[in-house]
Amino acid sequence: MQQIRTITHSASGASCKVHEFGATVTSFKTSGGRECLFLSRDAKLDGSKAVRGGIPLVFPQFGQPDKSMPQHGFLRNNYWKVDELSAYDKDDSAGISLTLDLKDVKNSRGGKWGDDTSFDCSCVFSIKLEANKMVTELEIKNTSTNPFEFQTLQHTYFKVDGGAAFDSSQCYVKGLVGYSASDKITNEEYVLGSDPIALVGNVDRVYTPPAEGHDVVSVEIGVGAGKVMKLNASGTCDDVATPVSCVVWNPFKEKAAAMGDFGDDQYVDMICVEPGLLDKINLQGGKSAKLTQTMEMM
Repeated sequence: MQQIRTITHSASGASCKVHEFGATVTSFKTSGGRECLFLSRDAKLDGSKAVRGGIPLVFPQFGQPDKSMPQHGFLRNNYWKVDELSAYDKDDSAGISLTLDLKDVKNSRGGKWGDDTSFDCSCVFSIKLEANKMVTELEIKNTSTNPFEFQTLQHTYFKVDGGAAFDSSQCYVKGLVGYSASDKITNEEYVLGSDPIALVGNVDRVYTPPAEGHDVVSVEIGVGAGKVMKLNASGTCDDVATPVSCVVWNPFKEKAAAMGDFGDDQYVDMICVEPGLLDKINLQGGKSAKLTQTMEMM
């Protein structure tokens, strides 16, 4: 069974790879051949656990606020179906979509989303590839008559060249001035000033947008060797714009060593910048929510 699909934009030479387990994008190479995503050398690619790296998908909860449900939910831990009819390769872009219906979810269920749930949903993950840009869109459709509360996120691992993740002149995040920061390591809460976000030790922070005028996340990420990745993300619920939060994460030395699927020394090669709909949102029956991420190598 083919598990990893390669999508190539013939006109430019850009390519990406997506694993059917979790619909996880594991690679995105620009037309110039630069790999933009980090994939741990110890990542499990046999469907035994979520892929460590690339773009794991998170739904219906971020983290584990509800202990009766698995951390980050079930999208990243189940096999999706490739929609063969969706595949295309045109002059301006190439792409493909994958789908997952709740009835096909075998792993990582629990709590309100257990086998006896009154909820139902169908998910579509679409990839669009250009020379130096990739757009990934997750659509969640409530296919029941019962509303459900959810969170969703694209847990994107960006590759940092030259092992420079902890060099603040080479690796940083700019563009979240005025966002409220919640530090999951120190429990500090503060409003971000004008200084870029840099990695110092174990970093795990959620950045929530101000009340008005910041529905779209738009950041620049230093990814080493003087290169910059631009990241934009937007969300909707029932076609109404929904504020997008942003998570910045790096496990640092000790946590990297404690994870069996993460190379002990690879924490210097990555930074996670993860857009998500993290305010618990009610999705009514028959309605859809979307989270769209665009990354572009500048």
